[in-house]
Amino acid sequence: MSNLNLFHYAAPATFYPLAGRLRPLFVALAILFGAAGLWLGLFVAPTDFQQGEGYRIIFVHVPASWMSMFIYCAMAFWGAMNLVFNTRLSGMMAQALAPTGALFAFLSLWTGALWGKPMWGTWWVWDARLTSELVLFFLYVGYMALVASIDDPRRADKAGAVLLLVGVVNIPIIYFSVQWWSTLHQGASISMTKAPSMAHTMLWGMLLMALSFWMYTIAVAFARVRAIILDRERHTDWVRALVRQA
Repeated sequence: MSNLNLFHYAAPATFYPLAGRLRPLFVALAILFGAAGLWLGLFVAPTDFQQGEGYRIIFVHVPASWMSMFIYCAMAFWGAMNLVFNTRLSGMMAQALAPTGALFAFLSLWTGALWGKPMWGTWWVWDARLTSELVLFFLYVGYMALVASIDDPRRADKAGAVLLLVGVVNIPIIYFSVQWWSTLHQGASISMTKAPSMAHTMLWGMLLMALSFWMYTIAVAFARVRAIILDRERHTDWVRALVRQA
C-alpha cells in the first residue's frame, strides 16, 4: 500500500519529522500575513464614520474570535477520530491545540472588553455572545484540567474527547447568538450569501489577520505536538535513536 494513504501520518513516528519540516513554513506565513494584515488594518483602512479610530481593534478581535471557535471544532474533530479509530496522534493533536484555543478565546474576550468600553460605555455585559464566548474559554480550561488530572494518557484522551464533543454544541450558540437573541453585538459583516458590509481594505486586513492567526496556530500546534510525542514515546526505539543522534 502506498505511503500516501490516509493513515500513514497517523503514527507519531511518521508525523514527528513531517511536523518539524512544515513548522518553519507556517511560522514564515504567519509573520507575512500578520505584517500585511496589520499594515492594511492600521494604516490603509479608512476611519469608521461612527466609531472613529477605535474600531481598528476588530483586526485582532474578530479573527481571534473566529479562531477560538475554529480551534475548538478542530479539537472536537480530533477527539472524534480518537474515539472512532483509537489513533494515538488524535489525542496528542487535541492537547496541542488546546492552549492556543484558550489564548484566542481570552484574546477575544479581552479585546472585546477594550472595544466595548468606549463604544458601549461598559467593559462587560451578560450579552448572549459574550457569555457563550466565556463558556468557550471555560471549556478550554476545563479540557486542559481534565486531561492533566488523569495519569494514563490514553484514558485522558478518551475523557477529553467526550468533553470536547459535548462542548461543541456551544459553537453554534456563539455564532448564531446575535440572530437568536437581542444582543449588543452587530450582525455578521461577512456572509457567504451577501456582499461584505465594509470597505475592501477593512475586509482584506481582517482576512489576512485571520490567515496569520491560522498559520500561527498550526506552527505552534506542530511544535507542541512534537514535544508531546517525545514525552509519550520516550520509551520507544525510534525516540531513543533520535536522542542518540542529537
